[in-house]
Amino acid sequence: QVQLVESGGGLVQAGGSLRLSCALSGRSLSTTTMGWFRQAPANERELVAAISWRYGRTYYGDSVKGRFTIARDSAKNMVFLQMSGLGPEDAAVYYCAGASLRDASTVSDFTYWGQGTQVTVSS
Repeated sequence: QVQLVESGGGLVQAGGSLRLSCALSGRSLSTTTMGWFRQAPANERELVAAISWRYGRTYYGDSVKGRFTIARDSAKNMVFLQMSGLGPEDAAVYYCAGASLRDASTVSDFTYWGQGTQVTVSS
């Protein structure tokens, strides 16, 4: 069983930066794609960024392009989300997720989920 544990959330001022981390354990070979989702109250869970373990190919949602960067450390089984230029619209619970599918992009594509980490942005 794959376990994902996020860390790095917190309170940040508008315009600031945060780095989220996701530690992957268990059957990590089951995952081909890793993603970061976020969900704000009353909103659907949306894919923010994704990365393939093998080639490091990345995907970004339109709302975060140029501000967020996803990266992985295969040796340490970790995935990161560097966020900059944060605004109130970025406040949400951020989830790390793993999929066995290549080019996974929807919630249903992802099998493994972390517990989430809260990001709060003060204006």
